[in-house]
Amino acid sequence: MNTEKVTARRLTAEEVSELSLQDGIFVSAEMDGLPLDCYAPASLTKPGKNFEGGSFAARTIFGQEVSVLPDNAEEPGIWVADEAGEEIEVLQNAGVLLNLALFVPNGNKESLEALYSAAREAFGAGIVQRWSEEVVTVPDVKVDLFEEPARGRKNANSQNRDRRALDIYPTRVRFMEPSDGWRFVVEPHKEIVDETPTI
Repeated sequence: MNTEKVTARRLTAEEVSELSLQDGIFVSAEMDGLPLDCYAPASLTKPGKNFEGGSFAARTIFGQEVSVLPDNAEEPGIWVADEAGEEIEVLQNAGVLLNLALFVPNGNKESLEALYSAAREAFGAGIVQRWSEEVVTVPDVKVDLFEEPARGRKNANSQNRDRRALDIYPTRVRFMEPSDGWRFVVEPHKEIVDETPTI
Protein backbone atom coordinates (compact mmCIF):
# COMPACT_ATOMS: atom_id res chain seq x y z
CA MET A 1 0.00 0.00 0.00
CA ASN A 2 1.55 3.26 -1.15
CA THR A 3 0.96 6.30 1.10
CA GLU A 4 2.55 9.70 1.58
CA LYS A 5 2.77 11.90 4.65
CA VAL A 6 0.69 15.10 4.45
CA THR A 7 0.61 17.90 7.02
CA ALA A 8 -3.03 18.61 7.80
CA ARG A 9 -5.40 19.69 10.54
CA ARG A 10 -8.77 18.34 11.57
CA LEU A 11 -11.81 20.54 10.90
CA THR A 12 -14.79 21.15 13.16
CA ALA A 13 -18.33 20.75 11.81
CA GLU A 14 -18.63 24.54 11.69
CA GLU A 15 -15.50 24.81 9.53
CA VAL A 16 -16.70 22.00 7.24
CA SER A 17 -20.01 23.84 6.72
CA GLU A 18 -18.02 26.67 5.09
CA LEU A 19 -16.40 24.39 2.48
CA SER A 20 -17.43 24.26 -1.19
CA LEU A 21 -17.28 21.40 -3.70
CA GLN A 22 -13.91 22.69 -4.95
CA ASP A 23 -12.16 22.44 -1.57
CA GLY A 24 -9.80 19.47 -1.26
CA ILE A 25 -10.18 17.48 1.96
CA PHE A 26 -9.00 14.16 3.39
CA VAL A 27 -11.36 11.55 4.82
CA SER A 28 -10.90 8.02 6.08
CA ALA A 29 -9.82 5.68 3.28
CA GLU A 30 -12.23 2.81 2.75
CA MET A 31 -12.25 0.31 -0.08
CA ASP A 32 -15.42 -1.75 -0.54
CA GLY A 33 -16.18 -1.76 3.18
CA LEU A 34 -12.56 -2.50 4.14
CA PRO A 35 -11.34 0.24 6.52
CA LEU A 36 -7.74 1.30 5.94
CA ASP A 37 -5.60 3.01 8.57
CA CYS A 38 -5.01 6.11 6.45
CA TYR A 39 -6.82 8.90 4.61
CA ALA A 40 -7.89 9.52 1.01
CA PRO A 41 -8.18 12.78 -0.97
CA ALA A 42 -11.86 13.72 -1.30
CA SER A 43 -14.41 16.50 -1.73
CA LEU A 44 -17.88 17.10 -0.32
CA THR A 45 -20.82 15.77 -2.34
CA LYS A 46 -22.60 19.13 -1.92
CA PRO A 47 -21.58 22.47 -0.38
CA GLY A 48 -21.08 22.28 3.38
CA LYS A 49 -23.82 24.83 4.10
CA ASN A 50 -26.39 22.48 2.52
CA PHE A 51 -25.83 19.69 5.07
CA GLU A 52 -27.91 19.46 8.23
CA GLY A 53 -27.45 17.60 11.50
CA GLY A 54 -23.66 17.72 11.65
CA SER A 55 -23.19 14.74 9.30
CA PHE A 56 -21.36 15.35 6.03
CA ALA A 57 -21.02 13.16 2.93
CA ALA A 58 -17.79 13.16 0.95
CA ARG A 59 -16.64 11.27 -2.15
CA THR A 60 -13.03 10.15 -2.38
CA ILE A 61 -11.06 10.32 -5.63
CA PHE A 62 -11.42 6.52 -5.70
CA GLY A 63 -15.23 6.79 -5.97
CA GLN A 64 -16.09 5.77 -2.39
CA GLU A 65 -18.80 7.78 -0.61
CA VAL A 66 -18.16 8.33 3.10
CA SER A 67 -20.45 9.80 5.77
CA VAL A 68 -18.59 11.69 8.51
CA LEU A 69 -19.44 13.36 11.83
CA PRO A 70 -16.46 15.76 12.17
CA ASP A 71 -17.08 16.57 15.86
CA ASN A 72 -17.25 12.91 16.90
CA ALA A 73 -13.89 12.07 18.55
CA GLU A 74 -14.48 8.36 17.83
CA GLU A 75 -14.40 8.97 14.06
CA PRO A 76 -11.39 9.85 11.84
CA GLY A 77 -13.00 13.20 10.91
CA ILE A 78 -12.39 15.56 8.00
CA TRP A 79 -8.93 17.03 7.45
CA VAL A 80 -7.54 19.83 5.28
CA ALA A 81 -3.92 20.49 4.27
CA ASP A 82 -2.30 22.95 6.70
CA GLU A 83 1.43 23.45 7.28
CA ALA A 84 0.74 24.21 10.96
CA GLY A 85 -1.05 20.88 11.44
CA GLU A 86 0.11 17.32 12.09
CA GLU A 87 1.23 14.54 9.75
CA ILE A 88 -1.33 12.06 8.44
CA GLU A 89 -0.89 9.14 6.01
CA VAL A 90 -2.68 9.68 2.67
CA LEU A 91 -3.35 6.83 0.25
CA GLN A 92 -1.81 7.33 -3.17
CA ASN A 93 -3.28 6.79 -6.61
CA ALA A 94 -2.15 3.51 -8.21
CA GLY A 95 -3.46 4.37 -11.67
CA VAL A 96 -6.70 4.80 -13.57
CA LEU A 97 -9.21 2.09 -14.44
CA LEU A 98 -10.73 2.77 -17.83
CA ASN A 99 -14.07 1.22 -18.77
CA LEU A 100 -14.09 1.38 -22.55
CA ALA A 101 -16.82 0.66 -25.04
CA LEU A 102 -15.07 0.46 -28.40
CA PHE A 103 -16.96 0.43 -31.67
CA VAL A 104 -14.90 -1.14 -34.44
CA PRO A 105 -16.52 -0.69 -37.90
CA ASN A 106 -16.67 -4.04 -39.66
CA GLY A 107 -14.76 -5.35 -36.66
CA ASN A 108 -13.32 -8.83 -36.68
CA LYS A 109 -11.06 -10.75 -34.30
CA GLU A 110 -7.87 -9.57 -36.05
CA SER A 111 -8.75 -5.87 -35.73
CA LEU A 112 -9.64 -6.28 -32.04
CA GLU A 113 -6.33 -8.04 -31.40
CA ALA A 114 -4.51 -5.24 -33.22
CA LEU A 115 -6.17 -2.67 -30.93
CA TYR A 116 -5.18 -4.66 -27.85
CA SER A 117 -1.59 -5.09 -29.08
CA ALA A 118 -1.27 -1.35 -29.79
CA ALA A 119 -2.47 -0.51 -26.25
CA ARG A 120 -0.03 -3.00 -24.71
CA GLU A 121 2.80 -1.55 -26.79
CA ALA A 122 1.93 2.02 -25.71
CA PHE A 123 1.56 1.34 -21.97
CA GLY A 124 3.51 -1.89 -21.40
CA ALA A 125 2.64 -5.57 -21.79
CA GLY A 126 2.12 -6.09 -18.06
CA ILE A 127 -0.02 -2.97 -17.64
CA VAL A 128 -2.93 -3.24 -20.08
CA GLN A 129 -5.37 -5.96 -19.08
CA ARG A 130 -8.73 -7.05 -20.44
CA TRP A 131 -11.01 -7.53 -17.43
CA SER A 132 -14.09 -8.40 -19.41
CA GLU A 133 -14.93 -8.39 -23.04
CA GLU A 134 -18.28 -8.28 -24.75
CA VAL A 135 -18.28 -8.60 -28.50
CA VAL A 136 -21.61 -7.49 -29.93
CA THR A 137 -22.36 -7.32 -33.61
CA VAL A 138 -23.94 -3.96 -34.38
CA PRO A 139 -26.83 -3.97 -36.86
CA ASP A 140 -26.59 -1.45 -39.67
CA VAL A 141 -29.55 0.56 -38.46
CA LYS A 142 -29.64 3.98 -36.84
CA VAL A 143 -32.05 5.45 -34.34
CA ASP A 144 -33.14 8.84 -33.08
CA LEU A 145 -32.77 9.33 -29.35
CA PHE A 146 -35.16 11.64 -27.50
CA GLU A 147 -35.62 12.59 -23.86
CA GLU A 148 -39.01 13.22 -22.35
CA PRO A 149 -40.24 13.73 -18.78
CA ALA A 150 -40.30 10.41 -16.90
CA ARG A 151 -43.86 11.04 -15.70
CA GLY A 152 -45.18 12.41 -18.96
CA ARG A 153 -48.70 11.56 -20.10
CA LYS A 154 -49.09 8.86 -22.71
CA ASN A 155 -49.86 10.11 -26.19
CA ALA A 156 -48.94 13.63 -25.10
CA ASN A 157 -47.71 15.92 -27.81
CA SER A 158 -43.98 15.87 -28.44
CA GLN A 159 -43.32 19.46 -27.37
CA ASN A 160 -41.49 18.28 -24.24
CA ARG A 161 -39.09 16.17 -26.25
CA ASP A 162 -35.48 17.12 -26.40
CA ARG A 163 -33.38 15.63 -29.20
CA ARG A 164 -30.17 14.43 -27.53
CA ALA A 165 -28.38 12.72 -30.39
CA LEU A 166 -29.10 11.91 -33.99
CA ASP A 167 -28.01 8.98 -36.14
CA ILE A 168 -26.70 6.78 -33.34
CA TYR A 169 -26.49 3.01 -33.28
CA PRO A 170 -28.89 1.28 -30.84
CA THR A 171 -26.04 -0.41 -28.94
CA ARG A 172 -24.67 3.00 -27.94
CA VAL A 173 -27.88 3.86 -26.09
CA ARG A 174 -26.89 1.37 -23.38
CA PHE A 175 -23.88 3.50 -22.47
CA MET A 176 -25.79 6.76 -22.15
CA GLU A 177 -27.76 8.06 -19.19
CA PRO A 178 -30.84 10.29 -19.30
CA SER A 179 -31.02 13.55 -17.36
CA ASP A 180 -32.58 13.50 -13.88
CA GLY A 181 -36.37 13.19 -14.16
CA TRP A 182 -36.22 12.29 -17.85
CA ARG A 183 -36.26 9.01 -19.75
CA PHE A 184 -35.01 8.01 -23.17
CA VAL A 185 -37.31 7.33 -26.11
CA VAL A 186 -35.69 5.46 -28.99
CA GLU A 187 -37.31 5.60 -32.42
CA PRO A 188 -36.24 4.45 -35.89
CA HIS A 189 -34.21 7.16 -37.56
CA LYS A 190 -36.12 9.49 -39.87
CA GLU A 191 -34.26 11.66 -42.32
CA ILE A 192 -35.07 15.34 -41.92
CA VAL A 193 -36.47 16.53 -45.23
CA ASP A 194 -36.43 20.26 -45.73
CA GLU A 195 -39.54 21.08 -47.76
CA THR A 196 -38.94 24.81 -47.73
CA PRO A 197 -39.66 26.03 -51.28
CA THR A 198 -36.65 27.46 -53.05
CA ILE A 199 -36.61 30.09 -55.73
